[in-house]
Formats: sequence, structure tokens, C-alpha cells
Amino acid sequence: MDSVTEQLPIHDLSALEPTPVEPANPPRPSLARRIFIGPFGLRAGWSLLIYFAILTCIVFGVRAVSQHYRTKAHEAAVAAARAAGKPAPSATPAKEDPNAPMTIVPGMEQEGITFVVIFLVSLVMAAIERRRFTAYGLGGKRAMGRFFTGAIWGVAALSLLVGSLRVFHLVSFDTQLDHGWAILGYGGAMLFLFLLVGLLEEYIFRGYLQFTLTRGLVGLGNLISRKHGRGIAFWIATLITSGLFFLAHTSNAGEDKVGLLLVFLAGVAFVVALWRTGSLWWAIGFHMAWDWSQSFLYGVPDSGLLVQGRLFATHSLGNPVLSGGTVGPEGSVFCIPILLLVIAVLFLFTRPSPQPPLETKG
Repeated sequence: MDSVTEQLPIHDLSALEPTPVEPANPPRPSLARRIFIGPFGLRAGWSLLIYFAILTCIVFGVRAVSQHYRTKAHEAAVAAARAAGKPAPSATPAKEDPNAPMTIVPGMEQEGITFVVIFLVSLVMAAIERRRFTAYGLGGKRAMGRFFTGAIWGVAALSLLVGSLRVFHLVSFDTQLDHGWAILGYGGAMLFLFLLVGLLEEYIFRGYLQFTLTRGLVGLGNLISRKHGRGIAFWIATLITSGLFFLAHTSNAGEDKVGLLLVFLAGVAFVVALWRTGSLWWAIGFHMAWDWSQSFLYGVPDSGLLVQGRLFATHSLGNPVLSGGTVGPEGSVFCIPILLLVIAVLFLFTRPSPQPPLETKG
């Protein structure tokens, strides 16, 4: 036999195999795909548009339903008044006193329902974007450890602030309002209330929004420094979310310019916590404990608001710039070094953890 196989050594049989052909360049994605899809899935601009569209539909839907039932209730009240020969009640509800103490149960309902809505919309966005919802801040390593550590620092930082005001005679503790079991009842109820506040405010400002703005700004960050593109994008997003956090507090009763400046600085501190720990849990714990310490433990105004059931009745003394005035300790210039100290604590005493991936699940 003079076949080719007889002329080749056994180890050279691979020469009979066809030469692999180099794959051609993959086709360029269509224009429509490039418009909607970027390196991290659905482009951030479209994601935010969908996110706010869903929230807008929910808000207007709830308002329409609420208005419908208010109208029906008013019509029934008018009919009942006419049947009884009494004057018809006014269609305009009485205005609430903005300086009246906030009640606990309505606060729980408002904060809790709002958080559930925001969380559910974020779940919808996670499904649309094909990514894990934990990417928006509620994941990360050692979540509960981070949460309780943040809570301890929150009580410590607020206590240091109030203690400083007390030493310089800028706050007066007038009387103790709660005694016995009422202390545990009001204290526990307010702790849950401010847990909801911390969850809502951290998630709404530094959850989905912070993550989505960051991935949308990575391209700009890469233009500045490809090595640090994500970090640059993160901090540009921080300016935006902290600005929104600032604006959300402008409607608080008793707030002033110093207090609003410190709200912005607090927002930056919370984002530093997110950057260092890779999740929102440290900031949620700190936020909860800071607000609880003000509103219940020391009974001072929290961004101008007082809460029913606080442990002490207090009032500020002296110059409002120093004491915080109607804003409370958050409006005092003494709060500036406290918040800077909190930022230093985050850099010195928290172990860095990786940020959630920008890439989708596949």
C-alpha cells in the first residue's frame, strides 16, 4: 500500500486534519442595540428613565385612588350633614401644624410603605437589567456585623455631639417625659421607626440611584483615568445623590442653611461608608441610631422635627449657629467636626470590601 498514512509517522497523522480557519471579525452590533445596550447591559439613562416612569405611575395612581376615596367620603359626610340639618363640612382638610410632634404609627406607615414600594421597583429593575438586586447596596459581606457596628458609632457620635453642646451650655434638659415601661415601649417603637427611616433614605438615595449613576458615568471616569474610572464615576455620582439628599431635607420644618449644609455632609459620609464597605448596612445602622438618639434618647429636634414619646423635653440655648436652634444638634457647627470624625472612623476602622460588579448576570 502506498497510501498517505503509510508514508507518515504515526505522530504526524495530525497533518491530515484541516487547517483551522481564523474566525472573521464579529459583526458590529446594530445601531438600535448600541443605543440601548452598553458595556454593562441596558444603558444607565434608559434604566433611570424606566425607574422614574414606574415610580411616577405609582405615585399618580395612589394619588388618584386616594383622591377618589376622599371625594366619596366627603360626599357621604355632606349628605349625612344635610340629612341631620347641619352645615356641610369643608372639602378642604384642616392644615396640620408643621411644628407639632411627629406621631410614631403614621410615621411607620409612611416610611414602611414607601420603602416597600422603592424596594419592589428596584426588584423589577434588577429583572429588567438581568442583575442581582443585592448590587443596589443590600448585599455585601458581614451585613449584620456592619449594621450593628454602624449603630454603635451612630449612638456614640450623636452622644458626643449632644455632650459637647451640654458642656458649653447650648442645650438644656428640662424634664424627663417617660418613666417605667413607657421608656421601653416608646424606645422600641422609635427604634423600629428609625430603622425604616434609615432603610428608606439610604436605599432611595444611595441604593439603586447611586449604583446606576455610577455605571452610567464610568465612560466619563475612564476619560479622566482609565485605571480609576469606576472610582471617579462613583464620586461624581455621590455629588448627585448627596445633592438630592440635601434637597429632600429642605422641606423639613425648622431647617436652616447650616443644617442643610450638614445634611449634605452627612450624605457624603454615608457614601464613604458605602465605598468602604461595599454595602449600605453600616450607613443604615448609623442613620437609624443617630436619628433614634436625637429623637428619643435625648429628645432634641431632628432636622427641626420632634417626635411624640421622646425621653426628655429639651430646648436650645444661645446662638443658633452654635446650638443648632430649632434645627437641633444637626444645625450646630459642632456637627461639622463630628461628621468629619465619622468619615475618619470609616477610613481607619472599617475593612475595605469590594464594590458590587457592574456587569449583568449574563
